Amino acid sequence: MSGPRMGIQLYTLRDFIQTAPDFDETLSRLQAMGVTDVQISAIGDIPAETQRDILQKHGMRVCVTHKPLERMLNDADRLIEEHKIIGCDAIGLGSAPGEYRGSAEKVREFIAAANGIGQKLKQHGMTFNYHNHDFEFAPLEGGATMMDLLLKETDPETFRFIPDVMWAHYAGQDPAELLYKMRGRVKVLHFKDYILNEAGERRFVSLGRGRTNLKDCYEAAKELGIPYIMYEQDADWENGDPFVSTQESWAFMKELEA
Repeated sequence: MSGPRMGIQLYTLRDFIQTAPDFDETLSRLQAMGVTDVQISAIGDIPAETQRDILQKHGMRVCVTHKPLERMLNDADRLIEEHKIIGCDAIGLGSAPGEYRGSAEKVREFIAAANGIGQKLKQHGMTFNYHNHDFEFAPLEGGATMMDLLLKETDPETFRFIPDVMWAHYAGQDPAELLYKMRGRVKVLHFKDYILNEAGERRFVSLGRGRTNLKDCYEAAKELGIPYIMYEQDADWENGDPFVSTQESWAFMKELEA
């Protein structure tokens, strides 16, 4: 059984994709590592046509993006066209804005908005994809969590998940088990790792150096037929250099495939 395609979530390298020349150089460095699949997030103001040309130059495919909810609600037509240009059929949201958190009522407002976006995207052969943090697992009134509501009350045909295994683990969940609850609704999975210092403070680390049960998650993703796994690290890079952490994490991901 073949496993998921491995790639890099470019949010990790966001400081190096703000201009077209930097985007070109960053993809060149990733290409030299053997990377062929990326997620675009936090990119600078680079026209979609230019992004496409640079991606094609380096043999890169975009499996999903992260874009602001405001654009999905108010600039959807142009956003859809941009994704068609770069050849990406999955539009992702990095997190629910604060006004949609904290109560079941607010979460259901978010669900209504997301389902509407998903229906529009479906008309163009695209899907809405939601990336979690840890707050989605905090109990709301009545005991249910935001994640419970997202799993039960969103449209499986149009609302997909980008499960971040580190944030789920940090929230006290077993991320491998979570993947089974999302069966058939995941195109892209995020791999991230962390440690807790003596004061109990969280610190991100390169893949395989922390607490997240990444090997279990990989086996679950393989069994479930999840197409993509993207490495992401928000901060705390080795030697302060996100490229060093990316190289270390890429090596770990290739070991999982071996």
